[in-house]
Amino acid sequence: MKHITEVLKIINAASCRDWPKVASWAEQLVVKLELAGETPSANRVRRLLVRSGSRFQSIGNGTSSHMMPVGSDGRCQLLDEETFDETNTPVVCLEQKVKGTVEQFIRYVEARDLLISRGVGISPSLIMDGPPGCGKTELGRWVAARLGLPLLTARIDGLISSYLGNTAKHVRQIFDHAMARPCVLFLDEFDGLAKMRDDRNEVGELKRTVVSVLQCIDALDGQTVMLAATNHEHLLDPAVWRRFAYHVRIELPSEAVRAQLLGLFLGDFAGALAVAHLAAASAGLNGGVLRQVCDDCKRDAVIDGRTEIDLAVAGERVRQAQSQIRDAAKGG
Repeated sequence: MKHITEVLKIINAASCRDWPKVASWAEQLVVKLELAGETPSANRVRRLLVRSGSRFQSIGNGTSSHMMPVGSDGRCQLLDEETFDETNTPVVCLEQKVKGTVEQFIRYVEARDLLISRGVGISPSLIMDGPPGCGKTELGRWVAARLGLPLLTARIDGLISSYLGNTAKHVRQIFDHAMARPCVLFLDEFDGLAKMRDDRNEVGELKRTVVSVLQCIDALDGQTVMLAATNHEHLLDPAVWRRFAYHVRIELPSEAVRAQLLGLFLGDFAGALAVAHLAAASAGLNGGVLRQVCDDCKRDAVIDGRTEIDLAVAGERVRQAQSQIRDAAKGG
């Protein structure tokens, strides 16, 4: 039976009179029905929710019935939420091998109902690692958009507390919140929570946090999609890796991917030849630096009254960025 997961979740939440959960799973059912082309059924569910009154969240109003968890001080929010539609859908440019793995992961998550019905266990989790600025965060947004789910990104600065026991408590809060509704939970800068427990420089509190993270991951019910990203994969505790069903390494972009990124960032401000020239000249630069170079060049063009970037200036900015990276590497 299609959509059995959402139906069972709705029934279970209703039996507990947990109306926010009923609303969340009903919203997810509407999304899946619409994606499957079953618009009349989606509209019927939507109308039932609207008629149910104030106890349910009205679909399509852009608000959330879920209060975000906050830190022990009562002020710092532990999660940020993003939702995506045709106006803000992320665009990513990936190497073919990475794209293939991510597409396989998305198919795996979308086949969740079928897998469960056939008695096949599912762990919808993906970990990304690689240098800074190569698009891990943007890829997390893209996956959430493709799945039609809200993205809940953990705020590492709010999670980590100097008070004994609070960090582990915060970790449990965000996992409990994510499991209460359909969503993608994104643990960016994951090494901040899951460092190796044999690191002599770390205090006992952070080691206890790693245990809490592992326990929370193990407790996931297979319905919550979990993503994690790190720039420092060598710092992660070895026990972390086997908790993720999929792993992708995102390296510095190749010339072909740089050309895609530059074309995307520059838009109408550069022709194909200019994009190809900059792609060939920009070896060693990540997507974040390329975006900054493009933004600077477009700003100059607008201020100077030009419709296209100055290719010579753009090339010089590329060389400056490469020089800064080399100097930083020498200093490190």
